[in-house]
Amino acid sequence: MRHGMANRKLGRTTGHRLAMFRNQLASLIDKERIITTLPKAKELRPQIERLVTLGRNDSVHARRQAARLIGDDAIVAKLFDTVGPRFSDRPGGYTRIIKLGARRGDAAEMAILEFVGYEPPKEDAAAEKKAAKAKKAEAASAKEEESAAPAEEEKPKKKAAPKKAAAPKKKEKEEKEEKPKKKPAAKKK
Repeated sequence: MRHGMANRKLGRTTGHRLAMFRNQLASLIDKERIITTLPKAKELRPQIERLVTLGRNDSVHARRQAARLIGDDAIVAKLFDTVGPRFSDRPGGYTRIIKLGARRGDAAEMAILEFVGYEPPKEDAAAEKKAAKAKKAEAASAKEEESAAPAEEEKPKKKAAPKKAAAPKKKEKEEKEEKPKKKPAAKKK
């Protein structure tokens, strides 16, 4: 009979599975959106829901219970300072699972697990970063051109060193023959 076998094992030992879920919980609280396989997302959802419910009640006891699952104090602080208050009026259902389809390498069903109300970073900020990088690249290339011009005038090109001839192998054999051979050590009784 299969009584009490509600959770998936995901092909891992108990310790590995618990550590993986702890890492995924921390990543989800930190990034607010993770991409994982569908079975892992389905197993992770009740755990993150419990943590967010803990985060709604900011008490020392609740913080300690959350710290049992999440080792990083900064992530626990984010759970209680930003994530918990955001869902204070919502009676559960803090996350959503969006199916992505099969992964290319092994055809595993992939999914996005994210908080409800998650908004990806705006593209304006990304465009500004790209423009800043382009300006830095232009400035760096201009500096290189200025420094390269005087360097070319000052330093004449060096000529290649002449190649050395290979040493004869006969001398090495003669040296080995001249050395006396060691006698084998006597056996101890």
